[in-house]
Amino acid sequence: MYKILAREDFSDTTFMLEVLHPMLAKAAKPGQFVIVMVNADGERIPLTIADFSAERGSVTLVIQAVGKTTREMQQLCKVGSVLYALVGPMGIPSHIGEVKKVACVGGGLGVAPVFPQARAFKQRGAFVIGIIGFRSKELIFWEDKFKSVCDELIICTDDGSAGIKGLVTDGIAQAMQAHPDIEEVLAIGPPVMMKFCAEATRPQGIKTMVSLNPIMVDGTGMCGGCRVSVGGEMKFCCVDGPDFDGHQVDFDELMRRLGRFKEEERRSLERWTSNSNCRLLQEEPSVSTHA
Repeated sequence: MYKILAREDFSDTTFMLEVLHPMLAKAAKPGQFVIVMVNADGERIPLTIADFSAERGSVTLVIQAVGKTTREMQQLCKVGSVLYALVGPMGIPSHIGEVKKVACVGGGLGVAPVFPQARAFKQRGAFVIGIIGFRSKELIFWEDKFKSVCDELIICTDDGSAGIKGLVTDGIAQAMQAHPDIEEVLAIGPPVMMKFCAEATRPQGIKTMVSLNPIMVDGTGMCGGCRVSVGGEMKFCCVDGPDFDGHQVDFDELMRRLGRFKEEERRSLERWTSNSNCRLLQEEPSVSTHA
C-alpha cells in the first residue's frame, strides 16, 4: 500500500498525486514510468513519472480522467488514502547527453512528464528551451516549475489566452527560428502531437525523441501489447523505450493500435459509471430515484 501525500486538481479532469515510495523515488530517472493499480481487482495502467524526490521519498504522477480506471482514481485517490500497487521505475531512462541547446516540448498531459527531462538537461549544463501547450490559460499548470529549469519558456494556447496562439509546433517553429543551433528536441504528448513535432524538425535534421505510452499490460515485454514499429523494426515500448527516435516511429500504426479497444473501454466506463451512481444513491438516501 502506497500512501498519497498530496493532491492538486489542475482542471475538471487533470489532477496530480504525490505518492510515498522511498525506494522507487531513489531509483527513478527522467523518462521512466510506473504501473499503478488502484485496488486488488483494478486495471494495471502505465503512467510516466512526472517528478520524483529522493529526499521526500515520493514520486509525482499527473493523471487525466478519461477512462474507467483514471476516473475511478480521480474519485478515490485522496490525501491519506493508498494505492494498492505502484511498480517501477520501468523503462529505459531518457538519454541526457552533452547537448548545448535542447528544446523540451510538452502538450496537454505531456507537459508534466517532460519536466524531469528539462531539469536533467539544465543540471547537465544545457541551454533549455521549454515549449508547453494547453487549450487555454485556465488549464496551465507548473509554469513556475518550468521557469525554474528553463532558460526560455514558450507557452502556447489554442485560443491565444496566454503565450502565443497556436500549437506546440508553432512554438517549435519560433524556437528554431530564434535558435538555429538547437541540437535536440524532446516531445511528450498525444501521438498526433508528437508526430507533427517530429515532422516540424525533420527538414532541419534535428534529433527528435518522443516518449510513447501505448496499451500495456505487464510492462516487462511479455504481453506484446505495447509493440510499435520504429525504423521498420518491431519494438516493445516497455523494455525498449519509452523514448524513441520520432523520425523513425510509425505513428499511424501506433494510433490505429491505440484505438483497438475503444468499444471495450466504452462499455467498461459505462458499467463503472452505472455502478458508481448506484452506490452514490445508496449513500444518499434522501436523493429521490423517481423521475
